[in-house]
Amino acid sequence: MEEILEILESNARATAEEIALMLDKSVEEVKATIKKLEEENVIVGYNTLINWENSTRENVTALIEVKVTPQRGQGFEKVAERIYRYPQVKSCYLMSGGFDLTVIIEGKSMKDVALFVAEKLAPLESVLSTATHFVLKKYKDDGVVFEENNKDDREVLIL
Repeated sequence: MEEILEILESNARATAEEIALMLDKSVEEVKATIKKLEEENVIVGYNTLINWENSTRENVTALIEVKVTPQRGQGFEKVAERIYRYPQVKSCYLMSGGFDLTVIIEGKSMKDVALFVAEKLAPLESVLSTATHFVLKKYKDDGVVFEENNKDDREVLIL
């Protein structure tokens, strides 16, 4: 089961036939396992990783540190749920350390992100403070290197 998850995590386009061949299992067994993992909410989606810098779409990504007051009897769950329901929010994580939640959002511009923080996030009753960090360049995301430096920087020596 874990082998199937690892294959799908590195390549969501891998077919049941390809996985079966790699693992020396039957196609039916692989399909049944994948179906079971989806039903049990172990596999929750299949994503495509896009390098937006190589497209024509203008996009800004920001990481926002959020300090919150946990709600009585519900901890951070209700606050996090309220935040991750916004369509701009791509990821939301409960953290240890100096702040409580990491919120990753995407917008069309820095102003777009700033307005989201000022109008939607900061005014929430449980939010104590925010700190916004803009992503300037992505070198690696979800295990994928965006631009390999294959250029040979060695100098030629003539003797």
